Amino acid sequence: MKWILHVDLDQFLAAVEKRRRPQLLEVPVVVGGSGDPTKARQVVACASYEARAFGVHAGMPLRAAFRKCPEAVFLPSDGPAYDEASAEVMGILRSFGLPVQVLGWDEAFAGAETADPEGLAEDIRAAISTRAGLVCSVGIGDNMLRAKIATGFAKPAGVYRVTADNWSELMAHRQTEALWGIGKRTAIRLQTLGISTVDHLARAEPALLAKEFGPRIGPWLGRLGQGIGGTEVDTTPREPTSRSHSTTFASDLTDRADIDAQVTALAQRVAAEVGGSRLVSRVAVTVRTASFYTRTKIRKLDSPTSSVDAIVAAALAVLDLFPLDRPVRLLGVRVEFAHQP
Repeated sequence: MKWILHVDLDQFLAAVEKRRRPQLLEVPVVVGGSGDPTKARQVVACASYEARAFGVHAGMPLRAAFRKCPEAVFLPSDGPAYDEASAEVMGILRSFGLPVQVLGWDEAFAGAETADPEGLAEDIRAAISTRAGLVCSVGIGDNMLRAKIATGFAKPAGVYRVTADNWSELMAHRQTEALWGIGKRTAIRLQTLGISTVDHLARAEPALLAKEFGPRIGPWLGRLGQGIGGTEVDTTPREPTSRSHSTTFASDLTDRADIDAQVTALAQRVAAEVGGSRLVSRVAVTVRTASFYTRTKIRKLDSPTSSVDAIVAAALAVLDLFPLDRPVRLLGVRVEFAHQP
């Protein structure tokens, strides 16, 4: 029988740091920003299970994490190290002769035709532990959605199977936000329609969902409630469609010249990294004020370009669309690439 396995590395960033610092194996570890919890406006990227026991979680300000767990070891994020560790794990996964679809640093789907998916999952877990020194959980499903959901039941360091046979038993009573693909905002919109649980969503009238969310997204949400998902593992490397950078400031910006200078620097950085390898068709700017109100505005260029000056000019033109009447906490610039035939 054909199965989808979802392989998810447990506490990945913290685990990589513990792997190269064995003295931290049993110690609470928090990874994020510069690793200095005394600095403002830095957030937790990953907390080890030991740190999570104190209430530390991803997205929490480092200062708050320090208050909850002052005995934790705080470490800066190290992108290259995580890239290397991720590539190592994906190589191990491919060594099983399975098609692999990488989702990110710490997770991937693998397709398998086997009569013993649990046995295969345990073999994968053992290989990653032995060869990479990292721990993973594996979700097994008859499609990608159910495999992804299964991983949540498998964590930490386990294996779990979710199929059409146990979908309702496991998921029907849960809030719609428990589904992969449904975030808080969508869940709130569903609640306005009287849809609060996975079972409600599975039984919802397609016409009602289509009216609220559109003819494509609405029916797709209904299928999520029923546990229906894709079954084909796509091994094609994904071409990036955009590149972006953002900066959160230690002190809010109020002077327009300072704001212009920061947007210029961000646009130059993004354009330089693209380096003429791709043409840019749209430029977006994100502004977050001191009140945490965040908006993004975007502008389509008259013609695709790789010119740094043109990208900077477009970013500043987009910035002009904002009122900028409140202190600015964060700025971001994103470029979107023109379609390649």
